[in-house]
Amino acid sequence: MSLSRTLQLCAVLAIAVAGCRVIPQTPPATSLPAPAPASTSTVAESATISPASYEQTDQTEHVAAIEPDDKFSGQAELELSSLIDEVLARNPSLQEALAAWREAAQRYPQVISLDDPMFGTMLAPGAWGDETLTGGYMLEASQKLPWPGKRQLRGQAALAEASAARFDVGDTQLMLVEAAKLGFFDYYLARREMEVNEKNVQIMEEFRNTASTKYRANQVTQQDVLQADVELAELKRRHYELERMEQVAIARINTLLHRNADHPLPSPPAHLNQISDAPSAADLQELAIMRRPDLAAIEARIRAEQANVALAAKEFYPDFEFTGRYDAFWQEKPLRPSFGVSMNVPIYREKRRAEVREAIFRVRRQRAEFEQRIDAIRNDVQAAYARLVESHRVNELYRQSLLPIAQQNVDAARSGYTAANVDFLRLIEAQRQHFMLQERSYEAEADYHRRLAELERLVGGPLTDRSAEEEIPPVGD
Repeated sequence: MSLSRTLQLCAVLAIAVAGCRVIPQTPPATSLPAPAPASTSTVAESATISPASYEQTDQTEHVAAIEPDDKFSGQAELELSSLIDEVLARNPSLQEALAAWREAAQRYPQVISLDDPMFGTMLAPGAWGDETLTGGYMLEASQKLPWPGKRQLRGQAALAEASAARFDVGDTQLMLVEAAKLGFFDYYLARREMEVNEKNVQIMEEFRNTASTKYRANQVTQQDVLQADVELAELKRRHYELERMEQVAIARINTLLHRNADHPLPSPPAHLNQISDAPSAADLQELAIMRRPDLAAIEARIRAEQANVALAAKEFYPDFEFTGRYDAFWQEKPLRPSFGVSMNVPIYREKRRAEVREAIFRVRRQRAEFEQRIDAIRNDVQAAYARLVESHRVNELYRQSLLPIAQQNVDAARSGYTAANVDFLRLIEAQRQHFMLQERSYEAEADYHRRLAELERLVGGPLTDRSAEEEIPPVGD
């Protein structure tokens, strides 16, 4: 056989061996999610995510620059829904989670692939030019093949891990939405309390003018004027404190938006909406178990570990290596082509039994974590629901009872002071109490929405359709 024919035969042999490299059918690739939902109403839907699969893509995600085009420029009022959309679009934490998911998804084509085929050759230079010898070379190709089912199980485990990483993206989204809401409500609270402070400064200046007029008429002592000056100084101190609170809230929001901490923001809205009705605590617990992406991630990891148990059981069976060779060292030409197979002999069975037991215990650990997470979800939802109900009741108490009574008390004290029936200290105390209740009423309103945001994160999304929200009147003037 000529050298050229031999090379052709070996090439065909190598191609045939490489042809054994059949890859299990790749599941349909799921589309990559956009960095941010179109609106806040999709956050709950994004928490229920279909399992991830391998996707071939050259797409590269980039986190937005620290100085972006200001999407809020020209807006008279900062909208919560727009803020959430921008946070989800720009925050690096979500980009990190998306990259981790895509990273995990690339494991699938790696674990289901065969090892590369091997090609080898040997030459005997001493046989060259010797007319008594023919050949003097050897060509060999080989391909390793695992026991049937091993690659499929590795692929199942990789897909389950990728699904878990995808659910982690949903969990990150929920935490970012809650963080954006908390920053928004802190910003709202600081601005509303500053307005209350400014209004009380105006009222206190009116009180001081009244006291000065009465002092010049020798109707009261100078202490009334000095007391008014003390209250005005205290209100100024409070103004500095509220300015600091507003700056901290703005920095928190800008940090979530991945831009400079002192970047200007539109003013917060004048009023907040309150949900008209909410499901019961029991319904919310069941809703959380259905929606929570972190719970779904644990389920996916359980599936991955179950596949690893089956894979460990497959290790009791050997893997194979098929070899084809053309050995021209043989002078007898019929002996030159040969085919063979080799395999490992899994005789150390205790080692493999330990691998199976280890995989089984990992499944049990994941299942225990799953049950513990369900218990924690039920407890957290119940506690958050109780806090929300408390905040709602306190908010209503301020709006319907405490603030109107405090205003009546101020009006009565003011009339009494003008008529010289009430001393100035009682008037100041009435106004101070009204001011304190106004601030606390806004704090109660902000607490209500903070606790609502916490509960929405715990249940995996909004409690109700946003169209069911109703506008609540201002908590007090």
